[in-house]
Amino acid sequence: MFLTCLDLEGVLVPEIWIAFSEVSGIPELRRTTRDEPDYDKLMRWRLGILKEHGLGLPEIQAVIAKIDPLPGAKEFMDELRSQTQAVILSDTFAEFAQPLMKKLGWPTILCNSLVVSASSEITDFTMRCPQSKLTTVRAFQSIGYKTIAAGDSYNDLDMILASHAGFLFRSTEQIKKDHPELAAYETYDELFDAIKKAMEA
Repeated sequence: MFLTCLDLEGVLVPEIWIAFSEVSGIPELRRTTRDEPDYDKLMRWRLGILKEHGLGLPEIQAVIAKIDPLPGAKEFMDELRSQTQAVILSDTFAEFAQPLMKKLGWPTILCNSLVVSASSEITDFTMRCPQSKLTTVRAFQSIGYKTIAAGDSYNDLDMILASHAGFLFRSTEQIKKDHPELAAYETYDELFDAIKKAMEA
């Protein structure tokens, strides 16, 4: 039995922090997991910037409410889920993800959670488990699934490399250069075909 595990931001929806950076006018918040491999370091840096500018959860949620899935993403998910089980494994947060899941047709997502104060300041975050994407893929494998994984960033590499088949999707030139052994795709049609072939192999 196969289970496809997909990253969210950059794969199915635009990068939330880049969108927020553009709206807030804070260019430093454009930094994502495509740039920084250490997610804990990245998030604590982001929280520091939010605190410095007096920004909290409502401001970010207002931006997310206006974000639409990438063109073709919902159709890709619908077609993929007609062929196989699929789940989104993301390092985003439940407080960010819900409106995006609605626009994608409510696929299953496993992600993390924020710690928010009474004044709506984001004070901390709670990861679902250590090395969440890799740990989750291995857990799926332990109950009999062959996993197929696709993502675009450094924090996706562990789940991609640990899977029966793994692909880069709309990744950076540096990541593609660092991992020439991984097939890299730019369109949903290419990714869908690669997933189908992996299930037939």
